[in-house]
Amino acid sequence: MKIALLGYGKMGKVIERIALERGHEIVLKKDEFNTYDGLSTADVAIDFSVPTAAVSNISSCFNNNVPVVSGTTGWLEHFDEMVALCNEKQGGFISSSNFSLGVNIFFELNEYLAKIMSQFDSYKVSMEEIHHTQKLDAPSGTAISLAKGVIENSNYANWTLEEAKNNNEIHIEAKRIGDVPGTHTVTYDSIVDSIELKHTAHNREGFALGAVIAAEWLAGKTGIYSMKDVLNLK
Repeated sequence: MKIALLGYGKMGKVIERIALERGHEIVLKKDEFNTYDGLSTADVAIDFSVPTAAVSNISSCFNNNVPVVSGTTGWLEHFDEMVALCNEKQGGFISSSNFSLGVNIFFELNEYLAKIMSQFDSYKVSMEEIHHTQKLDAPSGTAISLAKGVIENSNYANWTLEEAKNNNEIHIEAKRIGDVPGTHTVTYDSIVDSIELKHTAHNREGFALGAVIAAEWLAGKTGIYSMKDVLNLK
């Protein structure tokens, strides 16, 4: 399979290595200094760039009839535009805040726990996420996905980086420390005890492997999908 890499930073290089190990060919390694030459020859593209480049990268894929897997976060105010363009061009699209297989299982556990805990008003939920100092957005896309998972399965209405002022707000504490790949903790706290759900990434391998697996699954397909489709979690 021919893969175009849109974004060639640390994650792009790990994705490249894993894709080559799995027998794929890299036809484009796009960074800020080169063009989209070679994109149209790809079977699928993987976008791990920066928020300011994501819309251009994804649009270029749809305009070149190339399905795209995007793991870039911090650009989702334009998500509906990209969905509309995908549908217009009959493209294929998967966007996820986190492609790690473990994190997507974590998402499912988070939603299940939220349904249970919604019955118990004595517990207050909060979240903490820790990432490396080079991460540009805060909170992380993964933390936002976790918060949405709680909101959709409980009486919580929104999340905030500030101290929660209302009982229907989820406080997210975002920390930037060293070279931490990603740690996310969901805590339900009461006067008598606490329940924690935690995922710790040890390196970037899990994110990269999940993205390549998603690209393998998406190649040749049209439509809007999620990692739930890829991992058959629906």
